[in-house]
Amino acid sequence: MNEQTAVNNYYQKVLDNLLPDTVNAKAQQEFDAYVSKLRAIGVNVVVVSDSEDFDTPDSIFPNNWISFHENGNVGLYPMFAENRRLERREDVLVELENQGFEINQIVDYTSAEEEQVFLEGTGSLLLDRENRIAYCALSPRADEDLFIEFCEDFEFTPVVFTAFQTVNNTRKAIYHTNVMMCLAETFAVICLDCIDDKKERKNVVKHLKDTGKEIITITEDQVNNFAGNMLQVKGQNDERFLIMSQAAYDSLSQSQIKTIEKHCKILSSSLDTIEACGGGSARCMMAEVFLPKA
Repeated sequence: MNEQTAVNNYYQKVLDNLLPDTVNAKAQQEFDAYVSKLRAIGVNVVVVSDSEDFDTPDSIFPNNWISFHENGNVGLYPMFAENRRLERREDVLVELENQGFEINQIVDYTSAEEEQVFLEGTGSLLLDRENRIAYCALSPRADEDLFIEFCEDFEFTPVVFTAFQTVNNTRKAIYHTNVMMCLAETFAVICLDCIDDKKERKNVVKHLKDTGKEIITITEDQVNNFAGNMLQVKGQNDERFLIMSQAAYDSLSQSQIKTIEKHCKILSSSLDTIEACGGGSARCMMAEVFLPKA
C-alpha cells in the first residue's frame, strides 16, 4: 500500500494477514494473468517492467502520469504523491517509438507540482475523444484551472463536476474521475449518486445524452467494487470489449450486464490484491496508446 496516496484514496487497504512478499507475488500473478487475457482477445499490450531504483508502489497504474493522443502528442501530468512522480520515465516513450509509434510533441504540465497543483492524467480526465469532450471530477488530485488549460491545449470541451463518496458517514471527494465513471463509444457507466449537486449531475447527463451515449447507472456500493473503473478496448478484427475486474463484474446486476453486452463483450480478470493494496483497478492499469504508427 502506498501511504502517500492513502490520505485521499479511501479504497486502499492493508492486508495485515499477508507478508509483503506474498502480496507482491499475488499482485504479479494477477498482472500477468490480466495481460495474458488481453493478448488472447487480440489487444496489443506493451508491458514495461518497473525500475528497482525507486520505491514506486503505484507504478502499476501508468494512466495517471501520461496520456497518448491521435495527433502524436503526449501529455505528462503533475502527481499528488511525491513517490508517484518517480514513475515518469523517458524509456517508456523510447519503447513505444521502438514499437513503431510516432511521438510529435510532449505537453508537460509537471511544473505545476511546485505550486501543489495536480491533474492525474486519465485518472482525473475522462476523454470522449470522438466528440472532443473531457469530463473531470474535481478533487485534491484534479485542479480546475489546470483541467481547463489541458482542454485548451488538446482542444476538448470541459465538463466539470465534483463526485463524492461516503467515508465514515462523511461525504468526501472521490480522488479520480475514472473510479465512478467509464466512457465507451456508445455508452457510459456512471454513478450519478456520487454527484451531489443536481445542476452538475444534470449537465453531465446532458452531455452524455447529446453525444448519443446510453447511460448505465451504478450504485456507490458498486463503485466500491470498482465497477466504475472499466475501459473499452479494441481486440482482434476491431472487436470491442469492456475490460473490468472480477470484483466489478460480480457486483453488476444481470440487467446491467445485459445492457453492456448490447454494445460490446465483457472481459473480466481477478485483481483482488491490486485493488486492495493499490486502490485502483482494471482501467488504471492501462494507459491506452492512440499514437499514430510511423
